[in-house]
Amino acid sequence: MRLLVVTAVGREADACRSVPGAKVVTSGVGRTNAAIATTRAILEDGPFDALVSAGVAGSLPGSDLSIGDIVIASSSIYFEEGLLAPDGFHDLTSMGFPLGDFEGNAVPGNPGLLEQVGPLGRHGPIATVGTCSGTDSAAEAVVGRTGAIAEAMEGAAVLHAGSAFGVPGLEVRAISNSTGDRDRQQWDLALGVRALENVFSRLGQILGSA
Repeated sequence: MRLLVVTAVGREADACRSVPGAKVVTSGVGRTNAAIATTRAILEDGPFDALVSAGVAGSLPGSDLSIGDIVIASSSIYFEEGLLAPDGFHDLTSMGFPLGDFEGNAVPGNPGLLEQVGPLGRHGPIATVGTCSGTDSAAEAVVGRTGAIAEAMEGAAVLHAGSAFGVPGLEVRAISNSTGDRDRQQWDLALGVRALENVFSRLGQILGSA
């Protein structure tokens, strides 16, 4: 299996290089950078059999996730795209402007890949945010709107770009911090990166034999 791995920063990329034959790309932070880098890699270095959006993430309230835990995204959910009205949030599909060939704002992980890597971590939605949650109210808003257990800044855009070219995708994250009020957040970036490196050594064994 020829795999494309898209990360935001170099430290994440270095943790993901154990998959034999994988192309590992450092996109820069955020959805736009991630979509550009994914598209460019597919056009310039493809074809690829699959892609993974990889990196660290923040745990969200109620998730019971700890730093170093691995999350495999059942779906990667755009948090901001839509309309915030007096009666609540409306995603673009409900407004008649679907983002893609998926329901609402949730870009699904590929079922076949989810099954292959299932034992490697906890499955659940990951929110793709433009603004990280540095207050309790912000973190609770992400959970309320998306039902996500973790948040990061690139996953939905990577999977979305890949789907436009028919490349099945998945988001894999290691928890490096909590979210909520900034002065009470817990952080261990080094532990998160080590956990990412460990899961990718195992992921390489699984996908390398596929």
